[in-house]
Amino acid sequence: MTNVLFAAGDKNWDSYQTPLKQAFSAANLDIDLRQDHDPAETDYIIYAPSSDLQDFSPFRRCKAVLSLWAGVEKIVTNQTLAQPLCRMVDPGLTQGMIEWVTGHTLRYHLGIDDNLASQNGEWKPKAAPLARERRVTILGLGQLGQACAKMLAGIGFQVTGWSRRQKDIEGIICLSGDAGLKTALKTADILILLLPNTAETENTLNAETINHLPKGARLINPGRGTLIEDAALLSALDTGQIAHATLDVFRVEPLPQDHPYWAHTKVTVTPHIAAETRAITASEVIAENIRRGEIGLPFLNLVDRGAGY
Repeated sequence: MTNVLFAAGDKNWDSYQTPLKQAFSAANLDIDLRQDHDPAETDYIIYAPSSDLQDFSPFRRCKAVLSLWAGVEKIVTNQTLAQPLCRMVDPGLTQGMIEWVTGHTLRYHLGIDDNLASQNGEWKPKAAPLARERRVTILGLGQLGQACAKMLAGIGFQVTGWSRRQKDIEGIICLSGDAGLKTALKTADILILLLPNTAETENTLNAETINHLPKGARLINPGRGTLIEDAALLSALDTGQIAHATLDVFRVEPLPQDHPYWAHTKVTVTPHIAAETRAITASEVIAENIRRGEIGLPFLNLVDRGAGY
């Protein structure tokens, strides 16, 4: 019997209890899943950073902490965490992100906002260029960034991707480093932010980097609110350096009602809905990692503590 502690809150327990048990059964795992295991007897922890559990030192037997969140910035620096930490890479979350990013990229590409705003009886035909004539840049080529890049390239967009470490992805122009970032920004008719939240990525889009964008570029941010220097973005929107921004994530959530983004005519706010973890598919990922741990295989999606993701 393998003891698994669910330390992700009562609300998540209601959503995950049945899917997890089904996933464990499908993987032929004999699991005792509870919210109250003795730390000395716990083999794995299913975790959300919002959990009351913040001290991992009593869990000396624990083989891994399996996060339900894709982002791990709220746990990776915990000094009591000595166990391997795995972030959530959920196929359902990935597919949701692909659909959201593709939808908003096509919205900008096809000029859908302009069409909706011009329902005034005037007949002004204006067709969008083909996707191959539109340059899209994605900052961040992790699991989500790569998935979105491949989808957009498949539609026909010219896709450039930038990451801290050099990547090689078929059909994508891959850049890295400071010089690569400048080049990536200069080729961004539409810029998509999918970087992780680390000290190095904070304010990646700031007054200086915004000026590398083509004038009138569009911005899509489903990544992290900390990637953008808000004052610099608002200024760029007012000058027309950035024509429009679609923002799904923010430094403070829910976004305060008096925040300038709400009233700005060149900003679309969505309430952190680009992608979410699905209980059924996430449970299958958790079960697979426990299966691997029990037979001595490497864990999936193991976090690099030094890099922070």
